[in-house]
Amino acid sequence: MLFSPAEQSALRRSLRLYRTLGPFVSALLAPLFIRRLIKRGGYKAHFFQRFGRFENAEQEKLKNHAWIWIRSISVGETLVAIKLAKALRAENPTIHIALSVTTTTGYAIAEREAREWLFVFYNPVDSQSAVQRVMRLLRPQKLVLVEGELWPNLMSACMEHHVPVMLANARLSPRSARRFAKCKQWTAPFFKLLSWVAIPDEADRARWESIGLPAERIRLTGSIKFDQTGGENERQQEFKVLLKDSGVQIDAPLLIAGSTHDGEEEILIQSLKFWRRNHPQLRLIIAPRHVERVPSLLQKLTSLGVAIVRRSGLPTSLSWDVMLLDTTGELRDWYPLATVAFVGKSLTAEGGQNPVEPALSGKPVVFGPHMENFESAVQLLLAHDGALQAHSVENLEQLIDGLLENPGRRAQLGSNGAAALAIHQGATKRTAELIMRTGTE
Repeated sequence: MLFSPAEQSALRRSLRLYRTLGPFVSALLAPLFIRRLIKRGGYKAHFFQRFGRFENAEQEKLKNHAWIWIRSISVGETLVAIKLAKALRAENPTIHIALSVTTTTGYAIAEREAREWLFVFYNPVDSQSAVQRVMRLLRPQKLVLVEGELWPNLMSACMEHHVPVMLANARLSPRSARRFAKCKQWTAPFFKLLSWVAIPDEADRARWESIGLPAERIRLTGSIKFDQTGGENERQQEFKVLLKDSGVQIDAPLLIAGSTHDGEEEILIQSLKFWRRNHPQLRLIIAPRHVERVPSLLQKLTSLGVAIVRRSGLPTSLSWDVMLLDTTGELRDWYPLATVAFVGKSLTAEGGQNPVEPALSGKPVVFGPHMENFESAVQLLLAHDGALQAHSVENLEQLIDGLLENPGRRAQLGSNGAAALAIHQGATKRTAELIMRTGTE
């Protein structure tokens, strides 16, 4: 990638600022990062990979192959990365892929998929020394970032080693775009290090251009996360058996609340009492956005007068009203079992969570008023009568009660939502083809 003298000067200036301020910011954030590691657990295993240091056996394996490096963050991005890795392997069965993650929960998901051709490790901290150690050992042919979080030292090291950097399934909220636009003179040079950015939706294009990304580097691929095929998989059948063995009748209605945030669980449980007046067999399955909240939630929610179980405790002979999903990476396979799906972070916090996954399962989707971070998906679903938006808790209760009462309306809403999102089909293959072409053109 060629840069003009002015672009090179701007990049050097931004790097100097980043490298000057970076250690101070890292020192301030270190206590928070350490607390999160301890809270999530499992942080001791492979800990030094975060500083670019690997065991001898790992070093030997990495030296023996040329790698495409896919860098993800947590569970959601890792699921996307795994899907993309498999698509790349389908394009070329001889390639080897190194998949790095940031969180222990993401690592646990990735480790299940580890193969001879798929090496899993922790992301190095973005210091020059750690990054250079990984670059010398891995010698990546390409670097694929998943969804977000650009790292200046890593990207500049890739530039020095002539490694193209790509951003797949790119995510940029309106709020983040405004922040980057305010300091565009410092951040735009880093975005220009990207060979291309693959956006899920045409509505995202203007935001990326507003922060300094050249228009010719934007590719519309659709969303890998929402590139799904229909049909029941083994996990869904497993979950059905778990429910049956726990005393849930096969035709009992299920309200599945995904990615909930603080305060929403209490609201839903209070509303459960209202819904059960007309639907006494209704069960509520709650998937907190941060699974580490489950222990404290159990203490807080049991005082509300409902029987609560953990998903990890199924099957159980105990009768239950509410199940807390305390296992990672399962929510997308629970959604197809829902009678109605609720999208969290939309009642008590701003931003919302992504409504596309439950909509693609063909289920009726309801969310609250705060869906700012997913405006394009929300508008698409609402315009096609593929979801319902509640404007208050009382309105939410009425909407869900109406859906539980009307199977025809549920089917219509679910069908409309899935049809509206058909544009994402094939996104994984399109992105994989882009990656394979990059560097060979």
